Amino acid sequence: MEYTDILRSSALVIVDVQKDFCPGGSLAIKDGDAVIETINLIAPRFAYAAATKDWHPAGHVSFASSHPGTKPFDVAETGGIKQTLWPDHCVQGTPGADFHPALDTRPISSVIHKGGNPKMDSYSAFFENDMKTPTGLQFLLKGLGYTRVFLCGLATDVCVFFSAMDAMRLGFDTFVIEDASKGVDVPPGAVGGALHTLAAAGILIVSSREIMP
Repeated sequence: MEYTDILRSSALVIVDVQKDFCPGGSLAIKDGDAVIETINLIAPRFAYAAATKDWHPAGHVSFASSHPGTKPFDVAETGGIKQTLWPDHCVQGTPGADFHPALDTRPISSVIHKGGNPKMDSYSAFFENDMKTPTGLQFLLKGLGYTRVFLCGLATDVCVFFSAMDAMRLGFDTFVIEDASKGVDVPPGAVGGALHTLAAAGILIVSSREIMP
């Protein structure tokens, strides 16, 4: 497949490349910052680039600290939704919520903030975790005429995964750039399982080397 013309009519969604998800952050993904150089290379090739930020208020329902007697990575039920509990991360207005300083933000035209509801988490770039409340990204991209999206960022097996599945569900031709994404991989094998599920759903898994001219 020849990608040069495809990228010129496609949108890139860069998911959660924030300090708290990179080494030194409160919810660091091992080598999470290793994807940034690749993202910086590919982003200018797209017609449009949007990026997401986790943007949680203090005391967010997804924080283990909000549930006495629990610890990070426990699972709780909140509002009828099973919620993995995380360390406090990406709190609104804190340095950990900032984009990683190595990320070149110049190609990014729009930033979508997600997870701002104190009582509900948001893994997907398109919906809160009730799978009904939109972030607005779908309306932005469709309003601009984009029917094809490429996704990358953090983490392959969490926010990139759910974003890609929702993009497909919303009718976008959907691609995940594997080497521009990094996963948590907990339990081990989670990244491989996520990629298998994405491919089985009809989402194309590509590498930056395939799409770069």
